[in-house]
Amino acid sequence: MGWNDWSLARVFILAMGLLFLVIFVQVTLFHYRQNFRHWSMWIPVLGTPIFGLCLVLFTFYNAGWLLSLLTVLLAIGIIAGLFGSFMHIRGVGQRVDGYKLRNFMIGPPLTLPAMVSAVSLLGLIALHWG
Repeated sequence: MGWNDWSLARVFILAMGLLFLVIFVQVTLFHYRQNFRHWSMWIPVLGTPIFGLCLVLFTFYNAGWLLSLLTVLLAIGIIAGLFGSFMHIRGVGQRVDGYKLRNFMIGPPLTLPAMVSAVSLLGLIALHWG
């Protein structure tokens, strides 16, 4: 079976899996730079490669148990991303002078945890569309 035989959903699921693996690299670099000062920094470092590998595996091995596992994992990914957004916003406020523009520029990236939530939601949509 060639690429022409793949459905758009299947290609999209593969792309979501690869995107999670790229996010894993970036989030690991950022949290390593901060010496994993808070336990919650481990959540995306451990979660995103699991999400990514399971999505890539599902692309090639369409099993019911894997679909169920991915549904649970991606729902957790949405919650984890929201929690990460909260922690990043709080982290900006804990810097000297609090919520000033320069702290948003040099502090924790606000969009990265939201991206985990967004990609998790897109993954759920791709899994359950139609």
